[in-house]
Amino acid sequence: MREILYLEVPTPDIATVRSWLQTDFEPGNGEKVLTSEGFRLKIPSATTTAGVALWGNLPAELSVFVWSVQRTTYLKVFRWAEQPFPKEGQILQRLTKEIRSRFEHHYPEPPAIDLSKQSIFAALGSAYPLTVKYFQKMPNGEYDLTRAYWWEQRWREGVRNPQQPRQVVFSSQGDRGAGGDEGAGGDEGAGGDEGAGGDEGAGGDEGDGKIISSSSPSSSSSSSSPSSPTYDIIYIGGALGAIHAALMAKLGYKVLLLERMPFGRMNREWNISRDEIQSLVNLGLVTPAELETIIAREYKDGFNKFFDANNPSKLRSPVLHTPTVLNLGLDSEKWLQMCGQKLQAAGGEIWDETEFIRADIDISQVLLKVKHLPSQVEKQVSGRLLIDAMGTASPIAWQLNGGRAFDSVCPTVGAAIESGFEPEVWDSQYGDVLYSHGDISRGRQLIWELFPGADDELTIYLFHYHEVNAENPGSLLEMYEDFFTILPEYRRCDMDKLVWKKPTFGYIPGHFSVGSSDRTVAFDRLIAIGDAASLQSPLVFTGFGSLVRNLERLTTLLDTALKHDLLSFRHLNQIRAYQSNVSVTWLFSKGMMVPTGKFLPPQRINSMLNTFFGLLADEPQEVADNFIKDRCDWLTFNRLALKAASKNPALLLWIWELAGPRDLLRWLGSYFNFGRHALVGALLSPWFGRFLNRVGFWLEPRNPGLWLWLLAINYAIATGKPRSRAQVVKANPEAIIPKSEVRISH
Repeated sequence: MREILYLEVPTPDIATVRSWLQTDFEPGNGEKVLTSEGFRLKIPSATTTAGVALWGNLPAELSVFVWSVQRTTYLKVFRWAEQPFPKEGQILQRLTKEIRSRFEHHYPEPPAIDLSKQSIFAALGSAYPLTVKYFQKMPNGEYDLTRAYWWEQRWREGVRNPQQPRQVVFSSQGDRGAGGDEGAGGDEGAGGDEGAGGDEGAGGDEGDGKIISSSSPSSSSSSSSPSSPTYDIIYIGGALGAIHAALMAKLGYKVLLLERMPFGRMNREWNISRDEIQSLVNLGLVTPAELETIIAREYKDGFNKFFDANNPSKLRSPVLHTPTVLNLGLDSEKWLQMCGQKLQAAGGEIWDETEFIRADIDISQVLLKVKHLPSQVEKQVSGRLLIDAMGTASPIAWQLNGGRAFDSVCPTVGAAIESGFEPEVWDSQYGDVLYSHGDISRGRQLIWELFPGADDELTIYLFHYHEVNAENPGSLLEMYEDFFTILPEYRRCDMDKLVWKKPTFGYIPGHFSVGSSDRTVAFDRLIAIGDAASLQSPLVFTGFGSLVRNLERLTTLLDTALKHDLLSFRHLNQIRAYQSNVSVTWLFSKGMMVPTGKFLPPQRINSMLNTFFGLLADEPQEVADNFIKDRCDWLTFNRLALKAASKNPALLLWIWELAGPRDLLRWLGSYFNFGRHALVGALLSPWFGRFLNRVGFWLEPRNPGLWLWLLAINYAIATGKPRSRAQVVKANPEAIIPKSEVRISH
């Protein structure tokens, strides 16, 4: 028996597909015999039309059947003999063509709703019944589902109007966009370390899109503009913004943090490794004792495994063990509260439940118009510098970057679950870093993550890599319906016995950088950090991980800029967490995206993932650790790429089909930049840092702009260096285990 066709049918309605196969499809040859899940196609004789006896005297038949997993229908055709069925090729072509025509890709949109007339549960119940059912069982479920709905609406708006984004930043020195004056969001939002986004915000009045100087805005409830800025730094966004704000306040700056939600409330949990979070201690933000109080769980090992039942044997891979990746689960709300306390203890202020509406910039200050949501009172506040930490839905990021605000996105959903899994389902000393339990599902390769928390708590995420596309922006609500339907397929459970703590959701942004300056992260007196700056890694880290890894870099450079009033676009745009070794790996995430409207062999993306993760599983542990933590050097990258191409030569063709010539040319630019950066780094690393230490005391006061530039170069050279096995062991002595010590059956 031989498999001769495998198709994804992008619909959860398997009954309709089965009925169409049995009733409507005409193969054009042979006799159709119905079965429970499809049909058999046979010919009267046990010989071929040439009169040659079939191998083993097997009947000349094809078996066509369907099954369902991941809310998706799949179809296979098997031949029962070695010799082809008469007109077999024509039959398969007809079946593929007609099923593609009958069951096309469909990208549903959330319905328009009016919450003044009905609850969010009533409004969405018919379209997303399981999502409504389980959000009703969560504390604050109605509020969180409303946030998820409006976040998706804001994301769709930004994707579909990239060339005319809402204008929220105005300058007396010149205009960077046009559009209305609309409200904008707050926190950084959802996900684990892979998690994403920011609270998108809403509201505000429609403007005329004209250039407005900093002295022109007025509000019936606000006072006149102060003569000098009230604050040194104003942050918008209270998640990643709170971490950085607390650190800058401890350096002596007067800081204001604006947060649209009640401060400290999170729709995410954060995971990171011990060696990375040590930077918080090194910078003096927390003490070692304080750090231990926010660690909810430190697990022993993390697994990476992709579904390979439909891969050829050479493209199947063992479990990749990553015991030093994301193995600390943080109590994110406790961590944010600690940051808030440290911020206020250093003289900073927090205005929560306050929505950003617009920013007006002149030569001396940034003037913000904001609204206190409970009272609906508008007011103005001024600062020397504005930091955008609003995440993916940031209207500032969309305005500054127009059509290239983000090249990719990971719609991410999930939940923190307090209890309800049977003890044998999962050992809480282990995590799933990246895992798939099926092939391409309705045009997406779904990937799971699972991280243990305190006690019996598990945080589980479901996401996929996705091209930003106006027809198909990516849906959180559709993903949630998938999540609540297929969670028992991933981890055996009775859904009605689970105790839900909170949902986790958001959009993880991605930007395919060719060089360090092809994305705008700054304006005069304005800079973006975290997801708003699209600090995306190809696998599991985004806003939180990237910020923590680059915290010293961003803090030192920003401190230098503020001390010397280097707050123009020219200077601030140098303060970014760009890494050339991350930039070159965006092709990896590109290879995990199914282009909108296109059908791929269902097993294709799992085959690509297993090719590369199989190589990492065969490498020393520090190689995988460095790659996933954005520390891969030029030589290692090229060595792994060549090994992948030799193991699976078709990989190059697959990438060409997915990326296309335009993105491959862009990637070549990234690759050559990576090589150039590696060469410059090799030449400068041995002496450049020591040189700056010697000349800094006299160069900085004489030419602060040059000093900032040299500091930025030094950090670009030093950031992302690979670690040796000895360094990995030193940072995580208890996490180094033999590869064969443990295997968790999926």
